[in-house]
Amino acid sequence: MNQYRPARHYLPASVVALALAVFSAWCGRNWLPAFIPAVLLVLSAAFLIFLATRPAVVIRDNSWSVGERSFLWSEVESLDTTGWTTPMVLRVGLRGERRFYLIYPGEPERAGRLLRQMRRLARGARLEGLPYRQYWGEITSVAGDEPPAPPRYHVLRQEDEAEVERLYQQLKTAGRLDHQTSEERRD
Repeated sequence: MNQYRPARHYLPASVVALALAVFSAWCGRNWLPAFIPAVLLVLSAAFLIFLATRPAVVIRDNSWSVGERSFLWSEVESLDTTGWTTPMVLRVGLRGERRFYLIYPGEPERAGRLLRQMRRLARGARLEGLPYRQYWGEITSVAGDEPPAPPRYHVLRQEDEAEVERLYQQLKTAGRLDHQTSEERRD
């Protein structure tokens, strides 16, 4: 069981935003444009408090929960990321056309670990629109067919590959790469 709690820095940041909002409102008594940052700081503080009070996400082998709501991994039909990484926002599709957004306001490395763990355990789900096996690069073969050849990864540029091939052919024909005779090597 892994438990992912919100980061601790959201609550102190909300207190700082509220203190700055109070200061801006105090300045607004003499200079009216100071109320603009006061309102913006109050909205920022409210958003930070919302993030700080998000429930913990608990991941188990056969289920997961967010606060009081629990779900089986077999219920998850899709996991899609949004553009938000900090806080991490996931679009979760459940069986029965139910959908909700999972908001996890944790540190980026913890959010990445949570996302990776959720993707691994949601075996029946579509991840980013791809089936589970295809997303993780598992090759599925059709019954009766030979398995496809493993993918060839290019390590070298084409020019370098041509040079390696030329040297290989030279080694193959001569038995060695250098053109020294046995008398030259003795010196």
